[in-house]
Amino acid sequence: MRVVIVTESFPPDVNGVAHCALQTARHLVDRGHSCVVVAPTTAPGGPADTSAPCPVVKVPSLPLPGYPQVRVALPSRRVAAAIAEYRADVVHLASPFVLGVRGMAAAARLGVPAVAVYQTDLGGYARTYMGAGEAAAWRRIRSVHAAADLTLAPSTAALHDLRAHGVPRVSLWPRGVDTDRFRPGLRDEELRRRLAPNGELIVGYVGRLAPEKQVELLAGACALEGVRVVVVGDGPSRPGLEQALPGAVFLGRRTGGELARIFASLDVFAHTGPFETFCQTVQEAMAAGVPVVAPAAGGPLDLVDHGRTGLLVPPRDAAAVRDAVWSLAADPVLRAAYGTAGRAKVEGRTWAAVGDRLIGHYGDVFASRKAVLAA
Repeated sequence: MRVVIVTESFPPDVNGVAHCALQTARHLVDRGHSCVVVAPTTAPGGPADTSAPCPVVKVPSLPLPGYPQVRVALPSRRVAAAIAEYRADVVHLASPFVLGVRGMAAAARLGVPAVAVYQTDLGGYARTYMGAGEAAAWRRIRSVHAAADLTLAPSTAALHDLRAHGVPRVSLWPRGVDTDRFRPGLRDEELRRRLAPNGELIVGYVGRLAPEKQVELLAGACALEGVRVVVVGDGPSRPGLEQALPGAVFLGRRTGGELARIFASLDVFAHTGPFETFCQTVQEAMAAGVPVVAPAAGGPLDLVDHGRTGLLVPPRDAAAVRDAVWSLAADPVLRAAYGTAGRAKVEGRTWAAVGDRLIGHYGDVFASRKAVLAA
């Protein structure tokens, strides 16, 4: 099978869309399929990335105003050319918004099935950045995804949202986790001493530092005696967060084995953003055997078993985040039990298992197309 993956982001970018697109390409190659990735160019002078298992076609792009870490593809014939020249059997659209829309249109013109992967809560972003526009964002989502043969939602909450807003032909496709990379055995006592020299309980956040992530909700945890908050990631909100979270350690962007050691060295993982369609970092923390505090909204509802692998708290509630952290800080036995249960819950969610489910979805699309032609 020949697959063209059209993605709004790809490594060296560090985000959920880029990571999922990379893992998808790797799995397809591992299973004997061939693929090409079409993605926006990255920032000039940025880090190079050699992890792609297949050819990558780069489309010219510009940084998003006010958020230069995000790049938006410019109009280009390269998308349609890649689909046509590669003679794609299926076009995989990763979080289609700008580049993906062009990929969708090209697939339709060429008669190639398109599978769209929903990953970004644009409605939530509209509320965060503009204070309005959620209805317009959903109109955009509906118009884009209605053109696909199939839309894949990463969580039951996302699936229900898509269906409630009139998106047709939606199925569930969650994300995998690298349980070999993220594991409890990487806990590093020397690293813990550097992060918390007085033996504090280490509470970590990993992700983009942007308004929609609401990392400032960790301020109450910063004020708890014997607690050290560690923030991993970068983004436009970092300067303000350094003021809002006194005493927190900001490590910047970390990847690979270094990130896995940080995860395993935490005592509690706290996620604060209420707009996650999946929330991969929650799953990585669970794989590392770390109990989780997360908002009872979106993707974390599928991932966190409240009272067994972690604690779900009301979204946007700083006091609830603080109290959940404090309850875990006071009970090391409970932390250990949650961490063990979390690891057990994700052990079967490898990228290989999830990737095979994706290939099954491709097969369903082919079958549906064949049935329509035969009718």
